[in-house]
Amino acid sequence: MIVSTREMLLKAQRERYAVPAFNFHNLETIQVIVETAAELRSAVILAGTPGTFDYAGRDYAQAIIETAAKKYDIPIALHLDHHEVVEDIKKSIDLGTKSVMIDASHHQFDENIAVVKEVVAYAHRYDVTVEAELGRLGGQEDDLVVDEKDSMYTNPDSAKEYVDRTGIDSLAVAIGTAHGLYKSEPKLDFERLAEIKKVVSIPLVLHGASGVAFDDVRKTIELGICKVNIATELKMPFSGELRKYLEEHRDANDPRKYMEPAKKAMKLVVAEKIKMCMSEHRY
Repeated sequence: MIVSTREMLLKAQRERYAVPAFNFHNLETIQVIVETAAELRSAVILAGTPGTFDYAGRDYAQAIIETAAKKYDIPIALHLDHHEVVEDIKKSIDLGTKSVMIDASHHQFDENIAVVKEVVAYAHRYDVTVEAELGRLGGQEDDLVVDEKDSMYTNPDSAKEYVDRTGIDSLAVAIGTAHGLYKSEPKLDFERLAEIKKVVSIPLVLHGASGVAFDDVRKTIELGICKVNIATELKMPFSGELRKYLEEHRDANDPRKYMEPAKKAMKLVVAEKIKMCMSEHRY
């Protein structure tokens, strides 16, 4: 059974680790993520962007992950990542999704709150957890592109008001990370994160963790991050090994064979990130 992120994030908050949220794109990536998490006894969040659901179909993705959740005895959550259309979120909730992110960060503060409150009112009716973002991360996440000049850090004082007024279950913070590949080493504002943690009691979320140094991610967890999002670092080894195999085996035409090296390459990264989050052997 797919679960919400509520208990898994509150447990992580109490025990000072983070739950990894991996972006999935197809059957193979779902298999790699859940099998590796099960081997390491880690709770895991499978995060799908609007583009992924457009590609796979909400019902198909839901059914595959429900099958995975029945097969393994670890907490598995299906999470909507960076969804902006309220009606799409409601469709997934009606299908049985238990964890959603409404991204209204492109709106002004009060309008952001109004949109999020609408989602919270609907989601909480079905015991679904809601994540929202205050501040804006630069870079590209799926079809969502934010220029660096338009990125904004999360203001601690605004964060408290935002959480109080929206009633969300977790807060994604902007402290210097970005989506996609970094052009230079990111410089995280740990002091800002510490200030947010002082005034916000709900679990905090770090987006754009691909490419962030191991020790920096660990430090954010020490300062209150309970969920760490990873996407690009999974896609790169998968596509790299797939490309390599097909170049070396020009006559290959069986996806059951040429997908295997790609899955093995991704598995190494999934295991590494689970250990980075310190979530292994928690279940």
